[in-house]
Amino acid sequence: MTKQVLCVGAAVLDTIFRVRTLPTGEGKVLPYDMVQIPEGMASSAAYAVVRLGGAATLWGAVGDDETGDRIRQGLAADGIDTDGMRIAPGAPSALSTILVDDHGDRLIIPFYDHRLHAEPPRVTEDDLARFDAVLVDVRWPALARQVLRAATGRGIPAILDGDVAPVDTLRDLAAFATHIIFSEPAARSLSTERNEAALVRDLAEQFRTALVSVTFGERGSYWLEPEGRTLCRQPALAIEAIDTLAAGDAFHGAFALGLAEEMSVADAIRLGSVTAALKCTVFGGRRGMPLRADAQAALRRLSPVQTGL
Repeated sequence: MTKQVLCVGAAVLDTIFRVRTLPTGEGKVLPYDMVQIPEGMASSAAYAVVRLGGAATLWGAVGDDETGDRIRQGLAADGIDTDGMRIAPGAPSALSTILVDDHGDRLIIPFYDHRLHAEPPRVTEDDLARFDAVLVDVRWPALARQVLRAATGRGIPAILDGDVAPVDTLRDLAAFATHIIFSEPAARSLSTERNEAALVRDLAEQFRTALVSVTFGERGSYWLEPEGRTLCRQPALAIEAIDTLAAGDAFHGAFALGLAEEMSVADAIRLGSVTAALKCTVFGGRRGMPLRADAQAALRRLSPVQTGL
């Protein structure tokens, strides 16, 4: 049976320009490729779920404008259930301009109007009855908090994409999650530890009710197994990065689907690792999400989990 994952948060119309180098000052930058695509943290994670063979529902908000129509229609055309998305009267939809250079690094300029997320719907445990896992990002905290709490109450994985946000927001949402995957910048905003292993241990101590993982890009990901508090590291798959945009979202979507499929945490992280790596080999943000067969093939090339660090 196809597993159902609810993704909650960002829905944005991205304009992505490919440039030789990122700008360092004022002037004109001439791109040599571009794509315009609806995505965002939760939206791109939902697409990763679909590409890997799961079913994804997105709860987010768009404005009552042409951009909002493009976002909803574009995501729905790619197999994401957008029926539960909110249309905020009088608010402009979210937009981002993104530059991606020849090393795969990016510069993101996002715009969100606060009115998009002014009135979150009320969420109960019964509203999550059809889902096998939930994944929330930090873009709509009031709705994310409700979804995490309801998911925990139903006994299904409640996963937080701990990306860059105000520290108070991260701490608030983390308190309701069963699993937290921090990006490196977000993790470092919560701890003074510089060493990767020490950083993960510190965060696991801060958020003892959740399994804590931190992703470090090409340096792999670390997490602390709750039983025995064993520190583990999954080395990243060796690739030539073309575009790192949405790599974290690929990881989170794959991880959420893995837990929905009742994988072990280690296996879900391994699936997330190869999904993120393969995404980085294609320009165009979430357009690079791999199919399940490609992810399975890449798993055979992935280094084993390291423990006892």
